[in-house]
Parts: sequence; C-alpha cells; structure tokens
Amino acid sequence: MARDWSPGGWRGHEARQQPAYADPQALAAALKELAAYPPLVTAAEAQALKAALAEAQAGRAFLLQGGDCAESFAEFAPENVRMSAALIAAVAVRLSEASGLPIVRVARIAGQFAKPRSRAFERRNGRRLPVYRGDIVNGALFDEAARRAEPERMFRAYAQSAATLSHLAASAGPDRVWTSHEALLLPYEEALVRRHGAGWYGSSAPFLWIGDRTRFDDSAHVELLRGLTNPIGIKCGPSLTPDLLLRLLDRLNPVREAGRITLISRMGAARLAQTLPPLLRAVRAEDHPALWCCDPMHGNTLRARNGYKTRPMARIVAEVDAFFAACRAEGIRPGGLHLEMTSHDVAECTGGAAGITERDLPGGYRSQCDPRLNPGQAMEVAERVAGELRRARGARAA
Repeated sequence: MARDWSPGGWRGHEARQQPAYADPQALAAALKELAAYPPLVTAAEAQALKAALAEAQAGRAFLLQGGDCAESFAEFAPENVRMSAALIAAVAVRLSEASGLPIVRVARIAGQFAKPRSRAFERRNGRRLPVYRGDIVNGALFDEAARRAEPERMFRAYAQSAATLSHLAASAGPDRVWTSHEALLLPYEEALVRRHGAGWYGSSAPFLWIGDRTRFDDSAHVELLRGLTNPIGIKCGPSLTPDLLLRLLDRLNPVREAGRITLISRMGAARLAQTLPPLLRAVRAEDHPALWCCDPMHGNTLRARNGYKTRPMARIVAEVDAFFAACRAEGIRPGGLHLEMTSHDVAECTGGAAGITERDLPGGYRSQCDPRLNPGQAMEVAERVAGELRRARGARAA
C-alpha cells in the first residue's frame, strides 16, 4: 500500500473537472450508501489485466482499447453491449492477424459516464447553464433541471455498469474483454475503492485512466489513483513536458512495476513529431516501465463549418503513422491503440472510404460529446495499424 495514502486523501489536493452539487448532504448520503455496495470488479481481475498489460509491454501482446466517447443511460440495451463487443472483436482479429500476437481487449464501457469539458457553462439563445458532464452527473438536454448535478445519477451509473458487465461476459465469447474508463468523478471513484489484503483497489473497473486535463502537479486524480493497485493509464497531450511526465511516473509507479502504467499518446497529427519523441526519450532514459499506446482521436478534433465537432479520417490515420514512426526512431515498442468508436452506422468523423462530408453530419450525428468512428472507419484505422504491425513482425523475423 502507498505510504501516507487514504481513499479520501485526494480532497486535500486540487480537483479539477468536478461538478458543483447543490446539496452537500444529499451527496454525502449517496456516497455513504454507494460505499456499502458490492464491488463491480475484483482485485483479482485488476491484477490479471495488469499481468496481460505487462505482456504487451514486453512485446508479447498488443493492447486494443476502444468504445464510446461517453455511455448513455437512454441508449443502454443488451444488443448495444453485444454489438460493441463484436466491433472490438473484429478490430482485434485484424490486429492479431497482422501482428501474430494476442490482443488485450479493453473496452471503454461499464463506467465511461463522466466527461471532461473545456468550460463550466454553456450559452444558448441568451441562456447560461452548466455544461453537460456526462449522464453520471447531469443530462444533455439544455434545460435547467436536466443540467443540475444530481448525486442519485451515480446509482444509475452503478446499476448500468453492473448490467453491462453481465452482458459483456455473456457476449464476448472465449476472449476476455476488460472494462475501463476515465476516473474523472472523484467522489464516485472514492466510494468504490475497496480494501484487498494490505492494499486498496478501485472496484469500478480493472483499468482506470487519468485524463490530459487532470494530470498535473498536485492533482487530486493522481493522488487518488496512486494508492490503488489497478493498472493505470495516463493521457499524454501536447502540453505534457518530460519533467512532469517523469514526476507523474515516480508518483504513480515508484516501485516500477511492470504492467502498471500505460501511456496514451494523444498529440494531434500536426504536433506529434515534435511533442512525442522527447517524452519517449525521457521515459526510456529513466528506465520507467510503460506501455506506449496511440490515441489518434482526441488531438484531432475540430469544429466543422456547420457547428458540429468532428475528426477528419485523414488526420486520424496521419497520427497513427506519426506515432509508429516516432516509436521506431526512438527504439520504443509501440504497444497499443486507443479508439473512440461505435457499433452504430453514424456520421460523426469525416472522410474514409464512405466519403463522409460535413454535409452528412446533421443527419448522422448521435454523440452527445465527441465524434466517434463508425464500424467501417474503425476497420480502416485498424488496417492502417495492421500494416505497421506487419512491418514490425517482419523486422522481428529478420
């Protein structure tokens, strides 16, 4: 167990991206009740995933992490869970064929309900309301009642997560699909911390990550996750410096445990060649064990002329190419792919073989937050990564 740590110790640190609850007593009561609920996952599951990620770090497996931008209460259905598992399986099969490696399948599901936002309030037609922060916090409808942060939503998130885990186990087949989400809503995550032996683990998911907006010095999110035994992800955006990254690694993995840390690069296609190599070199020089994963989605978001947020496929595949090129140049093993994708035939990202344009967005946009790849686009990105993995496989054989 981490020294000088307790599940509530994060409250003494800077907590960004947290909602303002109008009734602190109702929040406290909800968290007390939630803390008595059974764990959603076990410590053994978290440890097993950590071992699988250590295999990927050693080059004996490859990580695929993918799923929705944010889960929805309204769209929850067993068929959606099954379809999400099927899409992950299809992408995984393609990557495994190319690499000759087992694929560690990790879904953004059964807990991905909270979303970081660039601003706290939103204005429409002269009205100013709190921004939508995900169904676990408030509603997407631009209405005062919907946008109020309600602690009771955490119970629905817990119940849907439990049901999703049950459906996922039944629909995933022989290949295990692990679950993951950004550990953003700190009170909820704290309420689901459970004791195991001499230590603690987060029981909301086997894999938790810290977002690019919450990985800073004196971060409450870093403080909470440093005391957990789960494998941890860190989103690495273009503002991350080598010095800060090394401080985060020292704090989150002081004993340098294999499989503990996954570094998820999300630089943007235009900036990766300049911003990623210094991080690769710094981590290698300090001999920190880490699995490097490419997220080509989050750094390539733009606003279309008709107001919709989108991500051009050309930029997404360009970031994939740049990530693998940077890793090759620095002698680092690229170990994973992280995609926001959906099993529905949406039109949210432009480009690809289907030729989706900005004109298609109004009729095919379903996301409440960020744009996702549809199944065809996800397979196109998988094929691009498969080409890189085939190349690496050939180099290993030679």
